[in-house]
Amino acid sequence: MIGEPAGSWEAEITTTYFNDGRGDSVSRSPVEPRDPAPGRSTRPLVGRNDESVLLGALLDAVRANESRTLVIVGEPGVGKTGLLEYAISAAPDFKVGRVVGVESEMELAFAALHQLCAPMLDRLDELPEPQREALSIALGQRAGSAPDRFLVGLAVLALLSEAAADRPLLCVIDDAQWVDQASAQALSFVARRLSIDSVGILFATRHPINELGSLPTVRLHGLDTVAARELLLSVVSSPLDEQVRERIIAEMRGNPLALLELPRGLTPIQLAGGFGILEAQALTGRIEESFIRRISSLEDDARRLLLVAAADPVGDPLLLLRACERLGIFVSALDADADGLLTVGERVTFRHPLVRSAVYRSADVQERRAVHRALADATDREVDPDRRAWHLAAAAAWPDDTVALELERSAGRAQARGGVAAAAAFLERATALTLDPARQVDRALAGAQASIYAGAFDAALRLAATAEARALDEFQRARVDLIRAQLAFAASRGSEATPRLLAAARRLEGLDASLARETYLDAFSAALFGARLNETVGLTDVARAASAAPRTPGVAPRAADLLLDALVMLVDDYEAAVPRCQEALEILSGVQISAEERLRWLWQGCVVALEVWDDESAYLLSQQAVKIARDTGTLSELALALSARTPVLVLSGEFSAAASTVAETRSVEEVTGISAAPYGGLILAAWQGHAVQARELIETTIRDAGSRGEGVGIAISEYARAVLCNGAGQYQRAFVAARSATEYQEVVAENWGLSELIEPATRTGRADAAAEAMNRLARKAHATATDWALGIHARSRALLSDDEDAEFHFLDAIDHLSRTRLRAELARAHLLHGEWLRRMNRRVDARSELRTAYDNFASIGMQAFAERAGHELLATGETVRKRTVETRDDLTPQERQIAELACDGLSNPEIGARLFLSRRTVEWHLRKVFAKLGIGSRRELAGALTSSGSQPPAIGDTVKPA
Repeated sequence: MIGEPAGSWEAEITTTYFNDGRGDSVSRSPVEPRDPAPGRSTRPLVGRNDESVLLGALLDAVRANESRTLVIVGEPGVGKTGLLEYAISAAPDFKVGRVVGVESEMELAFAALHQLCAPMLDRLDELPEPQREALSIALGQRAGSAPDRFLVGLAVLALLSEAAADRPLLCVIDDAQWVDQASAQALSFVARRLSIDSVGILFATRHPINELGSLPTVRLHGLDTVAARELLLSVVSSPLDEQVRERIIAEMRGNPLALLELPRGLTPIQLAGGFGILEAQALTGRIEESFIRRISSLEDDARRLLLVAAADPVGDPLLLLRACERLGIFVSALDADADGLLTVGERVTFRHPLVRSAVYRSADVQERRAVHRALADATDREVDPDRRAWHLAAAAAWPDDTVALELERSAGRAQARGGVAAAAAFLERATALTLDPARQVDRALAGAQASIYAGAFDAALRLAATAEARALDEFQRARVDLIRAQLAFAASRGSEATPRLLAAARRLEGLDASLARETYLDAFSAALFGARLNETVGLTDVARAASAAPRTPGVAPRAADLLLDALVMLVDDYEAAVPRCQEALEILSGVQISAEERLRWLWQGCVVALEVWDDESAYLLSQQAVKIARDTGTLSELALALSARTPVLVLSGEFSAAASTVAETRSVEEVTGISAAPYGGLILAAWQGHAVQARELIETTIRDAGSRGEGVGIAISEYARAVLCNGAGQYQRAFVAARSATEYQEVVAENWGLSELIEPATRTGRADAAAEAMNRLARKAHATATDWALGIHARSRALLSDDEDAEFHFLDAIDHLSRTRLRAELARAHLLHGEWLRRMNRRVDARSELRTAYDNFASIGMQAFAERAGHELLATGETVRKRTVETRDDLTPQERQIAELACDGLSNPEIGARLFLSRRTVEWHLRKVFAKLGIGSRRELAGALTSSGSQPPAIGDTVKPA
């Protein structure tokens, strides 16, 4: 169990190349006591002094309650496993959790996580119910719908944190390149989120893994010549010719496993003459060849037992014995362990992963099938039907519809558990074993769809090709086109996918009208992303085709139909489209649509709401979209919902909440591997006036969006630049940016760009550009007649009006905007009115408006606009002093976020779940918050935060004019 000393539950620890003076591997009996004193002397690894020091420092940091993670990357046999074993031997005071990636388990979701968490499940009841349920489903302990991978990651985070509460925990993950994707994502999430927990995580992998890309990494190279010579001589018992010795060292390139294992399979004569060195093979092949030679010398039963163990990734000794009984393998074959290749204890383990591959690959096809059949027979169909189906598939010599059906059922169960990659693998194998052509195509298409969701684009292409080659009717061929189009959109959001989705939609029109209309809506999404970078096909082309598409007779319009109609009309006639958009928003806001529809289409409803200047619908729909995505655990949809929610919060002046959604978006994208532009982050930074951060985000977004063909990213980036520059009074730059944002009239981006364009146009004397923008803005404002649109329109008219009319329009703007949620835009209306009053030499009136603007900017956190208002106040004769911020008030953004959530009544576990932190990390941050604010309880937090908020200088403090 995880709560026991590491030595009592590890069957055996074998270090690959300790220098013990005899050249033998060092084995420790499972009952041998370990020295409990930390830092006890550990035998050094030959040639690995720097790495040993690094691991020692990592362990010391963990002992000091500082979580640490390290990824060790290196070729097979270079000594990664040896370093992991060294770390374990150097941590006798730690609990140890181990995972070994198995190639045949890569498609089984959460398989590696099960290895790590199984010994800790006695602590499962200590987790919050949603996390406990998600992890239980993921590990197959209970049935249920697809678990939220985000909740699974949180559950593992909490589980490891609790396991390390009384004693440090070291988690070692060997052969991480073979860890299933779901587990890799969860472990990566945990590694990034551990903070002050006494947990160390070590990964060993043959090559870099996307999920581990940003973690601290050390590249392990071969030993130098001196160390390689020392290691080689430690295992050669007979005299070795000097030239042969140096040739071996050169050919092995310092690979420790090669240096240790190759001589053991060669005779002294071969070594003396060098005949045993296989120059034509790659390193891995040479190492496997040495293992194969040793395997071939074993008795038949011993070799067959090794093959059973190699074919079974579970490592269950009872399953091994049951399968051996079915094959007639005698128990005495366990003597194979005497050769050091296999250990049978609490788990069946090979000496090295290459032993497993050597055993399996050296067996002929008939032997493998017989072993998989025996393993299938030995596997309980009720307890583990999916692994049984996998073994049956491996045992099949020809197509078998019965086995294919079992695999299809396993795919369904995997899908329900959230194992999309596993579902894709099951369906791909089911496709190969299916006899009926029609069912084969259906399974291939389903497998391709699952592969797209899993990000396995090569597998999706293979399955699409299979379906295309065997498609029997027009509908199946049309679905192949749809899969290929969806694959293009998934691989690269932009101009390439739009024409493919449009063609697929057209082909589906006469076959499945509902699916065709959904595909048109997908084509709209692609075209919206591509925007100005669309090439051959754009929004107009999609709208024209969609408007002519047939509907299903006698079927009431669905949410997707209403959205599609609204988008089509927006392209053709904005004024006529507004009522249809409002109808779609009303349906989306109601209770009559299904949860699945709300999950899929609410974020697009937010886009429509923003396009028709409906701040209330945008706020409520984005709020609901985030809640539904969280409740259902759909992380891909949560990322979209959060991206739609953030700008709404920014415009509403809820910067603290917006910062939380930006942080959550980033965390979700880390967990899922989603690659997306940081729209929310750059919009927030621009409105906050954080110039350096905003400019960096803008330039990064423009570069990345351009490379992906994501034109809307460029438009939104230019809008953010315009906001930033308007706040700083840099009107020339603001004009260029705002004009770029509005140039192509992209959905939503045009509205926001027009809001920023007229002010710098008037300040830089560009009357024609201002008038043209005003006409476009007026058309939209009159069509929607919302307080948001009318308020921005009136504010812009005031800037263009003669003196006698300007004040009327300023007051009209303030009246309209005060009836919206848009505090940030309302504050800017007060600022512009105050600036106009000062220019009219009405200083007393100007001070009142400018104070109102300043106070609002300060409370919201709009630093640049607050400074601009402060300068205007100075020009009216107002005295402003600089506030001195005490050290105790200097909360970090994360500390303030945690404190605000605590003020909202969330418990520490609930805060941890929201921010993807462990409970202990939240407690640690709160202790720091209490110390900085000089308080002793949560009851005092609200008042302390109000008095210590990080805001711009208050009126009455001194600020030097620019």
